[in-house]
Amino acid sequence: MPSVMGLLEERERAARQRVEALQAELREAEAVWERFVIARETVGEVLAESPGGKEVARAVVDGERPAPIAAAVPGSVVPHWREGFAPTVLAPDYRRIMDVLDDGSGTVGGAMDCRQLAAALGLEVVPGKVEGVRSKAKRLAARGWLAEGRPGLFSVPAGRVGGS
Repeated sequence: MPSVMGLLEERERAARQRVEALQAELREAEAVWERFVIARETVGEVLAESPGGKEVARAVVDGERPAPIAAAVPGSVVPHWREGFAPTVLAPDYRRIMDVLDDGSGTVGGAMDCRQLAAALGLEVVPGKVEGVRSKAKRLAARGWLAEGRPGLFSVPAGRVGGS
């Protein structure tokens, strides 16, 4: 029959092994966490060095969601229009729509419908292409980049002509 002291020593050894394993796991988790902190701080520093990046950098370092910066990539989200934003913050497809409407080549005071927009963009005027243009124009209108005077008739709002 095992002694009481032997049983206690066995349980102590098992508890020590569990503590050592948990401490190793904690050290590993802390190392991962530190890498993320360093990455966030580095991104904040890099963004602070870019034009207008101080506000974005502060948000990144503070863990907030930063405001959109003036760089676009295909498939990116269309930001809500704000004073000082130029169409250059938009993805290329959206920027092309803005350029066509900004040229004033529409028929009704610079306004164009989606079929006219598709044709002006050099796209085939087929339902699939027209609906793609309509979707993008509606998104631009919903975010304040375009005005939709009548349903389906889009134009650049007065005061924003010329890329601002």
